[in-house]
Amino acid sequence: MKKRLVDVLVIGAGPAGLAAAIAAKEDGIDNLLVLEREHNPGGILRQCIHNGFGLHRFKEELTGPEYAQRDIDKAAELGIEIQTDTTVLAVDGERHLVTCVSSRHGVELIEAKAIVLAMGCRERPRGALGTPGTRCAGIYSAGTAQKFVNLEGYMPGKRVVILGSGDIGLIMARRMTLQGAKVLACVELMPFSSGLNRNIVQCLNDYNIPLYLSHTVVDIKGRERLTGVTVAKVDENRQPIPGSEIEFDCDTLLLSVGLIPENELSEGAGVKLSPLTSGAEVDDTLQTSVPGVFACGNVLHVHDLVDHVSNESFKAGHAAAAYARGGLTPGVTVQVLDGDGVRGTVPQFIRKGASDSVDLMFRPSGVFRNATCVVTCGEREIARKKAMIFTPGEMAVVKLKPEVVAGLDAAVTVKIERS
Repeated sequence: MKKRLVDVLVIGAGPAGLAAAIAAKEDGIDNLLVLEREHNPGGILRQCIHNGFGLHRFKEELTGPEYAQRDIDKAAELGIEIQTDTTVLAVDGERHLVTCVSSRHGVELIEAKAIVLAMGCRERPRGALGTPGTRCAGIYSAGTAQKFVNLEGYMPGKRVVILGSGDIGLIMARRMTLQGAKVLACVELMPFSSGLNRNIVQCLNDYNIPLYLSHTVVDIKGRERLTGVTVAKVDENRQPIPGSEIEFDCDTLLLSVGLIPENELSEGAGVKLSPLTSGAEVDDTLQTSVPGVFACGNVLHVHDLVDHVSNESFKAGHAAAAYARGGLTPGVTVQVLDGDGVRGTVPQFIRKGASDSVDLMFRPSGVFRNATCVVTCGEREIARKKAMIFTPGEMAVVKLKPEVVAGLDAAVTVKIERS
């Protein structure tokens, strides 16, 4: 089998993969290839026809397809090769060897000096929830319903209940309402929403759709087609409270119960994964535990805003280009640890003597009002950020200045302190 050699290989042509490829190309990497399993580049943004994208990066409000098209056009302008309809079967991290298959090229072996993992994430399915009831038609993940409505022109149903208050579920509550369906309720297991506050306001409150916090679906009814669901309140241990049941007559249940980084290829490549983010453990250059293999975007950790995905992926692309040229050498790192109120900080390691600023990104473990995020290095405080509210539905970001990063000499701890 013939083997192709490239300098940088990017797996995935969503917003993360496109940004990484653009950065590598602008750094002078001409022998560059992007692999994408879908027929068109753009990733999940192609079906996100609502606006609200690009405010941070472009300083204007765009729809998902408009945001994606800007990177697609930029990649085309730079002459970046994007091979679509191609499925990556395996990644050999040690040898930087990728096996992929497509109807056009058959099975291919591609060897790269540096690899960027940008496969995105997938939705948690019904089977992961253990919800009792029949296996009838009418139960969809929120993203699947979004694809049906926005790309394929099909309506999943007319009377809808949404389980989970993730951003996709909130947005689909509005979308289904605008398409003529009746959204009866959005049901959330936790005592707080897992979506952005702006989506709760714009997608639920503006359309008088009730949000039931500390509730969950305890029964699914229907033989051929869904006919109804039973919702119950849960206690502090997330167990249903007898006698609190509410019956909803509906023909559709949408599941917005979390996103999981698509890391099967990463595991096969020998990349060490974080049990907290379900993504790779990386240093401040986004390099994983396997030298020359980088990760960015939702395959690394699930983001709220695509603008942050792009900014992170530009950094990964620049680092991959530097590695391919032999300009990124391994060094001693300090570990980044989660303190009180913090879960899943990325990056997990910072190189000693690094000269660039570093964005520490994490999810708060609960809702904290009028609190302060404090970052320490050993016993020294090196950064702090006050906020009116920290919530798990919104990614928190704390920037370490270049002079602070250059002086790191011990483990870094990120924590939230109540005022």
